[in-house]
Amino acid sequence: MIKDTGPTATNADIRISPIENCRFAYTINNMQPVLCSWISDQPLFFNDCEIEEEEDILDDPIFKALEKDIASLRHKTDAYEKISKEFIEPLEIKSLRFLADAEFISAPYAKEAQNSCEELIKNSRFASMLYSFAQIHGVSFQETAQVADVFYDREASCILVRPDLDNAAKTLLIARELRRVWQHRNGAGMHPLMLHPDHAVVVNRAQLADLTISMIRTAWELQLAGEKEAWTRIENSTMADLGRAFAREACSDFRSLNSGKASIACFESWFLSERCRKADRGLIQQMLADYQGYVSADNAEASRSITFDLLSALGKVPFGDNYLAKCANQILADTVFTEVRDRSNANFLWFIKFERSFRDGEAEIAQEQKKTTGHSHVQKTKLSQREETRPSATVISLPVRTEAAAQVKQANGRAADIVLFIPPVE
Repeated sequence: MIKDTGPTATNADIRISPIENCRFAYTINNMQPVLCSWISDQPLFFNDCEIEEEEDILDDPIFKALEKDIASLRHKTDAYEKISKEFIEPLEIKSLRFLADAEFISAPYAKEAQNSCEELIKNSRFASMLYSFAQIHGVSFQETAQVADVFYDREASCILVRPDLDNAAKTLLIARELRRVWQHRNGAGMHPLMLHPDHAVVVNRAQLADLTISMIRTAWELQLAGEKEAWTRIENSTMADLGRAFAREACSDFRSLNSGKASIACFESWFLSERCRKADRGLIQQMLADYQGYVSADNAEASRSITFDLLSALGKVPFGDNYLAKCANQILADTVFTEVRDRSNANFLWFIKFERSFRDGEAEIAQEQKKTTGHSHVQKTKLSQREETRPSATVISLPVRTEAAAQVKQANGRAADIVLFIPPVE
């Protein structure tokens, strides 16, 4: 039993029931009972401790800069929250969509839906310039049910559109593929597998992030023009976090659209999300299935230089500043953009790089053996030619004999020449 004797004592007894493994009990400021398993007659800490340097810490310029950034972020968030309420869909919207889908299934297909979607895209300045760029390069539109949604066919120079998509989804997906045409024609559509595996991961992420930014920017410009259906789809989809990051910058300063600040904010939000894991998994599966040796970048330094040029080209837009040119070096050096955070993807990527290095080592050894074998073969060839030109035996002629001596020798036995045999040189 502990009696309350503090300055705010109420003459009440505090009863603490015995608890197993508790050897000592005390109170903080004689008000709050605290249980402790350490044997002592003094508390282990005091609650009324004051830090003398607290005022000096608050005067630190780092804290002032942090408070300034927090205030700026709060201002941007509040500015967008004022206009985001009109894009919130009610809970019963799911049942309404179900009824709309049922009507769509039973209704005949309307051919003019494609034309209306193309006209809707022209209300966005960004998407309309991408559309004009695609027409200049001879890219056409075709409707087909053989694609999942919308797909850009490079060989046929055609964008294939699935006809049974709703208007909002079709508009956003067409804007995405128009941006893919822009990447292809401006040198930013290079396949990531042509690069070193580490750089391939960064380029693949950046390309997918840029395509998503094009969809969000198109939807934002459409809602500024009064067509709010596309932005409502962004606000109530899995891209809501990217849309809000873009909208915060666009609401606080309308010049951020042309300066690239809104795009780079959306770009960073894409890399901070779990979208990197899905993108890495798809790319690494392609690397593991590389049975034809499509990965051809053996020089890491050359691959890094190509990656820098790709990122710079990727940030180009039809109008306004290049939003990636200034931070391309930072993207290649910052682990937020380059690190493979998923454990399974990181393990597979390590295996791919190890297999590449092992394959390169085997190729170097085989090349050295080939050079050594060729040199020894040349030596053996020269030696064999020398042996062929050298006589294998020498005939020694005996001195001329007299006729009488010859007759005597012939009578006694058969005459013969002396032959000296020279063994071949090994």
